[in-house]
Amino acid sequence: MRNTKCETFMDSALEQARAAERRGEVPIGAVIVKDGTIIARAGNRTRELNDPTAHAEILVIRQACNDAVSERLPGADLYVTLEPCAMCAAAISFARIRRLYFATYDKKGGAVVSGPRFFLADTCHHAPDVYDGIGRDEAAILLKSFFNGKR
Repeated sequence: MRNTKCETFMDSALEQARAAERRGEVPIGAVIVKDGTIIARAGNRTRELNDPTAHAEILVIRQACNDAVSERLPGADLYVTLEPCAMCAAAISFARIRRLYFATYDKKGGAVVSGPRFFLADTCHHAPDVYDGIGRDEAAILLKSFFNGKR
């Protein structure tokens, strides 16, 4: 039986991904955790908001920063269902997220362990600790099912 906090937080990110899918969005969800408590939740809203920057990671960082009245989130951890793209990796760096947990790889658009590996670049000012694979199977199935339904 699963009961680790990381799995529980990723389950919450997966709930956000499923909600995004119900809205017709690519099913990606994210939560930010600080001191063991979820402080922000979001799912993709690019279509709903007609905003190419409305990725789950960007939205959840915006919400957490707004609530904290700060542009930085030191000590906060981000859980997201898909490996972040370059834009989201940059936002994670600028927000000074402490740890990044992501469920499944994005070989085509990811920028953390795939593609440009943003956090390894000399120009990256802050790199979070990165952990992958928590909820991998469920996130991958959710994404594959979504895209298969579009074909």
